[in-house]
Amino acid sequence: MSVATINPHEAAHFGALAADWWDPHGSSAMLHRLNPVRLSYIRAQIDAHWHGDARERQPLTGKRALDVGCGAGLLAEPLARLGAAVTGVDAAPENIAAARSHAAGQGLAISYHAGELAALPPATFDLVTSMEVVEHVADPSAFVAELAARLAPGGLMILSTPNRTALSKLLLVEAAERVGAVPRGTHDWDRFLKPEELTDLLEGAGLEAIDRTGLSPSPARGFKLGGSEALNYLIAARWRG
Repeated sequence: MSVATINPHEAAHFGALAADWWDPHGSSAMLHRLNPVRLSYIRAQIDAHWHGDARERQPLTGKRALDVGCGAGLLAEPLARLGAAVTGVDAAPENIAAARSHAAGQGLAISYHAGELAALPPATFDLVTSMEVVEHVADPSAFVAELAARLAPGGLMILSTPNRTALSKLLLVEAAERVGAVPRGTHDWDRFLKPEELTDLLEGAGLEAIDRTGLSPSPARGFKLGGSEALNYLIAARWRG
């Protein structure tokens, strides 16, 4: 029997933000600023993993992608535009309703599901992504195992999450919530994972980390890849062996 990974409190918190998820100046403004940086990393890893051409507009044509903790589709929609057949899963039904509505308005055919990842019909995916989610689940080990169970042979997994450091506690939790950069109650610092802890979870699920990079603030661009991992990091993984 699969272990439940959804934290009901977390699902309710994010579901309450569904109505203005797509407002770049609303409660999800931070995600809107993060998304282009995440996408640049994902695209680079896609090209490296499948030996693609960076000039190709739809490098995921013919591939299946799964975005777990998809919210209202902020990453799922760009993945669809990159050519993938995309499935999005989120714990909050309100987010899935917003995601379906927005995708329809964009003319994108994305398959969205609310609830546990384990409840999805049996299928595997060439690309599995989960951005800023593992720190919100009830059981990170079981969650990573569920992600791995959905990764096809030869597939690529990309995760991002805050690091558990003194700096992240100061800036991501205390300062960001105090000034309203993120809604209060969004982050529980004690649930943040250090890179070596997430790497251990991936290895425990039979995967190997193949790349990792920091995601940090940039005065010029909002956020940038590379440099310090003290606040946030992205990690790419594949099947071991």
